[in-house]
Amino acid sequence: MKNKFSLTKYPYILWSIIFIIVPIFLVIYFSFTTSNGGFTLSNYKKLVDKRYIDVLISSLKLSIISTIFCLIIGYPVSYILSKLESKARNILMLLLVIPMWMNFLLRTYAWMNIIGRNGPLNELLKFLGLPAVNILYTDTAVILGMIYNFLPFMIIPIYTVLIKIDSNVIKAAADLGANKWIVFKKIIFPLSIPGVMSGITMVFMPAVSTFVISNILGGGQFILIGNLIELQFTSVGDWYLGSAISIIMMVIILISMAILSKYMDKEEKEGGSSIW
Repeated sequence: MKNKFSLTKYPYILWSIIFIIVPIFLVIYFSFTTSNGGFTLSNYKKLVDKRYIDVLISSLKLSIISTIFCLIIGYPVSYILSKLESKARNILMLLLVIPMWMNFLLRTYAWMNIIGRNGPLNELLKFLGLPAVNILYTDTAVILGMIYNFLPFMIIPIYTVLIKIDSNVIKAAADLGANKWIVFKKIIFPLSIPGVMSGITMVFMPAVSTFVISNILGGGQFILIGNLIELQFTSVGDWYLGSAISIIMMVIILISMAILSKYMDKEEKEGGSSIW
């Protein structure tokens, strides 16, 4: 039985080696080599250039803004969903997930029509007697695209944690005289921190590395770090610089995940004592 169980591990190990470990090592190898195969640090030295630093700062800024907005919108939605009856909750969650079944490109292209000069948004503003807005091909359009595409990744983990909170704990707090605000502040929110951290991670990672949204809704005017990597591999043909940028991206994501994980562990340790 033990041997059979061990044999089941090999396909997953082989899959991980071929499609995860080998590609990562190849990217690391290219980032430290030249076209002649010699060792070099020049690929990383190029990244000190102000142009690349500005791209990195712009990517981080837009991804952080979109993550914050996803949290501001996603937490109340998750909280409201968790308080509904099972049937209504399941229907609304299905409506939330259904758009994710649609192709990512189609969903993003749809926003071009919505926020375009003659789109439904401006038509509504004209109907209300308000001036039209020119959002398309701006950083606002990119942020809207990020929020729309990645908002479910914030709602789902928070919702999953909220529905698992024991209702007896909330009832006990109410019996001891705690009002709704105190219950939320001292019990619900601290217990939902793991879901919040998971949501932040799941939104920030694709947001900081996206290139499709900035290409379509930004009209190519906004070069984010994802676009920079894509250009190096597909247009410029400089796999070495592209690999170096990819490694920097990977380091940024790992650092952000480590910080969030450390914060989450701290909250979980202190959560029990801080509830009461």
